[in-house]
Amino acid sequence: MKLDPVDISKSASASAAVFDALRKAIIEGRLAEGEPLRQDEIARHFRTSRLPVREAINRLEEHGLVRTQRFKGAVVAGLSADEAAEIFDFRALLEPEIIRDAVPRMPPELLARARADFAAFDASKNPMEWGVLNRAFHDGLYSASRLTFFREAASGAMDRIDRYIRAQLVMSNGMERAGREHLAILEACEAGDARLASDLTRAHILEAKASLLAHFPAQAGT
Repeated sequence: MKLDPVDISKSASASAAVFDALRKAIIEGRLAEGEPLRQDEIARHFRTSRLPVREAINRLEEHGLVRTQRFKGAVVAGLSADEAAEIFDFRALLEPEIIRDAVPRMPPELLARARADFAAFDASKNPMEWGVLNRAFHDGLYSASRLTFFREAASGAMDRIDRYIRAQLVMSNGMERAGREHLAILEACEAGDARLASDLTRAHILEAKASLLAHFPAQAGT
């Protein structure tokens, strides 16, 4: 099982530690769509009992990352093309408002970190890093926003779609386009232009949606 090692004995909550590790592995695509999550195996991996594992899997199901199948138990959830399109449309409603609220509140150190996140994404040649670096760039810009509920909802939507975005960037050779769009968003933020940053963010999300649907894995959602 492709999970990061975690010392449960040093964690305040075994359930939270298992949840975080499984969530990370699913988002990064190390646990593939349809892969079963066997509680005994996971409990042995983390040297814990089945109870915190069951609690973690229940939380993952609430987040839409896991589903329960008859005869198979809990498996990593997939998406249909229609579900993926709906998630992108949802993001296109939320994230432009988040960044519009964030831009006037971005201190110089946040913008400097965002510039570093942009550079790391733009320079990366490792597809396994792309989803994490893309997420870091967007989350960093959004962190100045006061719209806490919007940010939580957007983060949950990104959890559902992250692994497909990385696949889309690989299949569509989309890194160059994404880099250009990231730079335009960043420059709008640096200029203090909240409206432009919002418009560019919406266009960026909808362009990613179109590209993903054009290259959507045929097996997704099956």
